[in-house]
Amino acid sequence: MKDVPLTRVYSSPLKRAMDTAAAVASPHNLEVLPEPDLREIHVGEMEGMSLDTFGQNFSQFLVDWQIKGDAIDFKGGENLGQFRDRVWEVVGRIVDANPGGSVVVVSHYFVTATIVCTALGMPLTHLVRVRIQPSSRTILEFADGCQPRLLLLSDTCHLKER
Repeated sequence: MKDVPLTRVYSSPLKRAMDTAAAVASPHNLEVLPEPDLREIHVGEMEGMSLDTFGQNFSQFLVDWQIKGDAIDFKGGENLGQFRDRVWEVVGRIVDANPGGSVVVVSHYFVTATIVCTALGMPLTHLVRVRIQPSSRTILEFADGCQPRLLLLSDTCHLKER
C-alpha cells in the first residue's frame, strides 16, 4: 500500500490490527486512528473456547442463524443485527469524514465480511458465502450518490514472495 496515496488509516484497537495499521500508515507519515467500533464481534460464551468446542457450538449457531437471521445472537454476546449496525455506522462516519479520500481500515474477519455484505445489500445470513483471507485487501468504493461498489475481495497477491 506504500504506492497508494492514502489520506487516513483507521484500525480496530486490538494490538494485532494496530500493528498492521502502523505498518500501512508509516510510509505515508500518517497516524493510525483507533476506532473501537471496528473490533470483532463479541461471541459471548464462545469467547476463549478451544477450536473443537467452538466448532461444535458454532455448527449449531449456523443452523439457528439460517432460521432466525439477524435476530440470532451469541449467548452472552452481540446480536448479529446490532453488530451489523455498529460496523456500518462506523463505515458511514469514515466515509463522511473523508470525501474523495483513500482510506485504509484494518479490522477482522467478521467486520470485513459484514461490511462487504452490507455494502452489497446482502443479508447477514450470506456471511458464510464471503471468504476473507488473513492479511488480505478488500476494496470498496463509496462515490457520492451511488451505491458502494466492491472493487477487490480478499486479495492476497501483495503477500507473495518476489
